Amino acid sequence: MNRGLFPVSSPEAAGDALRLGGVCIYPTETYFALGAAAVETAALARVAGIKGRPTDKPLPLLAADVAQVRGVLHPDFVGTAAFADFLRLAGLFWPGPLSLVVPTREDLSPLVKDALGRTSIRVTPHPVAAALCRLAASPLSATSANISGYPPAASSQELDPTVCALADAVVIGSPEPAGGPASTVAVPGGGGRLTVVRPGAVSAEALAAAGFVLTLPTPRS
Repeated sequence: MNRGLFPVSSPEAAGDALRLGGVCIYPTETYFALGAAAVETAALARVAGIKGRPTDKPLPLLAADVAQVRGVLHPDFVGTAAFADFLRLAGLFWPGPLSLVVPTREDLSPLVKDALGRTSIRVTPHPVAAALCRLAASPLSATSANISGYPPAASSQELDPTVCALADAVVIGSPEPAGGPASTVAVPGGGGRLTVVRPGAVSAEALAAAGFVLTLPTPRS
């Protein structure tokens, strides 16, 4: 599948690499991603370096299931009105391409958090990505596996061999990513309010139909 341009690892070997602080390329429901465990700051810095992505731009995460997401939430967030909205959104749209920006534990790497200590995270429906999160015992960074400014890879043939050579493992798996819009990114505000930071695969219409009052980004002129 990769035309011999880079070696392909098994999920088990990639999971070992991730647990040891390595970097892995793997498929998600949308595009191939560059993954490192959420607490591994050095590995996440490598992810940013491979992409040429500024380290002050937080890396998004994905997880295997809601339980894994809840395991990294900040204790003060649990029980709030915004947490109630988070649970409702999770029940309606996960697993799927809706990333929610929520407060997370202090021991997560600063490279996955914004200035308010929040992380963008989603539960993936992709079986390989979910398996890697379980093997790594951690949510993984989910930024696309490409140099910043270049198109993301929706197939193994589109992967950049130079990017692959800088990772510790490359997993192909099945199915290949579907491409299309990236995940929608939104911030639960409590009381059914939801701020959409980045429109994407989950439409504003679907979120509004679920009963949320949306604040949408201002269109660029």
